Amino acid sequence: MLRAARTIALASAAAVAMTACATKGYVNRAVGAERTDRVAADSAQARDIAALRTDLTALRTDLTALRTEYGARITAMEDQVKFAFPVHFAYDDAQVRPEDQAALDRFATVLQKYYGGAQVTVEGFADPAGASAYNLSLSRRRADAVKGYLVGKGLPDEALKTVGYGEARQVRRGAAGNAPGAELNRRVVFVVETPGAGTVTAMAERTN
Repeated sequence: MLRAARTIALASAAAVAMTACATKGYVNRAVGAERTDRVAADSAQARDIAALRTDLTALRTDLTALRTEYGARITAMEDQVKFAFPVHFAYDDAQVRPEDQAALDRFATVLQKYYGGAQVTVEGFADPAGASAYNLSLSRRRADAVKGYLVGKGLPDEALKTVGYGEARQVRRGAAGNAPGAELNRRVVFVVETPGAGTVTAMAERTN
């Protein structure tokens, strides 16, 4: 009976020892798997950060080019970015001028590269010459002409909407026709709207 009890005790001890070893092995494997997953996650995060930094640097380069080469004024807000270009129009005319096409081409490229899926509003303006109703119509036609040009460069039609503001928001107050500065009032402005657009643009502006 004592012998049987001893045998049972030894068997129990062996079972506990085996269980402990199995548990220890399981824990070691779990810890090892967790460490592997953590390392993989850290590596993926590091790659994502590096890719984001590269993208932001590229965006900054393109935004700087829009400013220095084409005189664009760029304003970043939370969910939108406003691009004011020196894209102007002849008096009483709504056709895109050949000298403005290079700036629009570059702008289209920037939109396609960095603002995919964004809603772009083309805002048209006129100088104060003529009747207000006519100027409103003319400013809409200018916005439509620019939209048509950008669609021809590969931007989706549904991503672009147009609006005319007539002689509102004049750059050079009262300048009309052939008066100095009147051309500045005959213009278009672009507003790019998408979640985080302004934040991403602002980040790019700060990238070194």
